[in-house]
Amino acid sequence: MTVNGRPQAPLMTNTQADRVKEVARLAGRPSRLRRREFLAEGPQAVREALRLHGHRQDDGGVVVDVYATDEALDRHPDIAEQLVAVDAPAVRRVTADVLAAMSSTVTPQGFIAVCRFLDRSLDDVLATAPRLVAVLVEVRDPGNAGTIIRAADSAGADAVILTGASVDPYNPKTVRSTVGSLFHLPLVIGAELDGLQDRLRSAGLTVLAADGYGPLSLDDLQDASASRRLTTGGQGNAAAPTGEKPASGVTAAGIPFDRADAEPGAGRSVRLEDPAAWLFGNEAQGLAPEISAAADARVAVPIYGKAESLNVGTAATVCLYASARAQRLD
Repeated sequence: MTVNGRPQAPLMTNTQADRVKEVARLAGRPSRLRRREFLAEGPQAVREALRLHGHRQDDGGVVVDVYATDEALDRHPDIAEQLVAVDAPAVRRVTADVLAAMSSTVTPQGFIAVCRFLDRSLDDVLATAPRLVAVLVEVRDPGNAGTIIRAADSAGADAVILTGASVDPYNPKTVRSTVGSLFHLPLVIGAELDGLQDRLRSAGLTVLAADGYGPLSLDDLQDASASRRLTTGGQGNAAAPTGEKPASGVTAAGIPFDRADAEPGAGRSVRLEDPAAWLFGNEAQGLAPEISAAADARVAVPIYGKAESLNVGTAATVCLYASARAQRLD
């Protein structure tokens, strides 16, 4: 059997080999930053990395090396087929012990890919005229960050932006929790908060702050969107209500309210159909007041039961899908 037209490399069996140690070091941030490489572990992540690699040959591809056990290659013939393509990266057969020595997980799943950093500049992303963007503001839990990236991918978002104080998206836990979605959409890392909202608006995006105490309910936005579709015969581009509300009354969808329209973040003329950048805050503190106040609207996901709050990953999923559905029906 050959790989990439060359004789198959011999089986790696030495857990103390320099190459094994170099791969294992990528679990740490200093090594990742120095080499601008990270680990993708497990069949799904490696499968998606290889797919992207095939589409990025003009800039050298995405995957540097793939390490796989024979058992894993037998279990996943589709990945084995990807690895014998002409433009495939080098594949190295390893024993289960060697893979475990490289891996950041307790129970490796047979594949590890060493990948090049994927992030792009904010200018590049905004130049594509995105319609839906997730912005992680000081989100520090790897699992939550990965969940939001996966949710953004599932909702068809155009990009994910992480501010400077957010978790490293190349952290192995974050990469695993994206389940391959990290390779599906553009990523901006280390974005400066100062001026970010203005830049998002300049790109045609409405800035929506996900805020559990926001004066505007996501339900109201969804109902108003549905009402516009009904009253305009599905022509979602009809003019939106001005949002100039009295101190009490009903929303555009006929829902009672009694909040002050003048309150910062109350959300005048906000339409879910319009291009949007959703801001999601820190797990413990949420968004800082000055960040929420600067948004075009502060939007709360209503809680119907007795839960104190929603996990940021769950809230992000609900918000992104609400925008995605409204935009698709527009």
